[in-house]
Amino acid sequence: MFWKIIGLSAAVLTMFGFLPQVIKMQRTKSVGDISLWAVLQFVVGIILWLLYGIHLKDTAIILGNSVTLVILFVALVLFVKYSPKPGKN
Repeated sequence: MFWKIIGLSAAVLTMFGFLPQVIKMQRTKSVGDISLWAVLQFVVGIILWLLYGIHLKDTAIILGNSVTLVILFVALVLFVKYSPKPGKN
């Protein structure tokens, strides 16, 4: 039971770790301080963790990484939406 609580706590912290950045992007309508490559690397890592969790049938890993992936998808959408367009200043 102790390790289940540790796993769920880690999942909750990971799930919402990038949320403040998503909120900042939405609020400021700016992605100038965001590295697309870092977000994409994070997405790939989360997908791999999700696959690993599915393999293990571990609810904490599956839930945590599924929610994180949704938040990162929102971040990518905002990145595309608020990125400077070529030819516009």
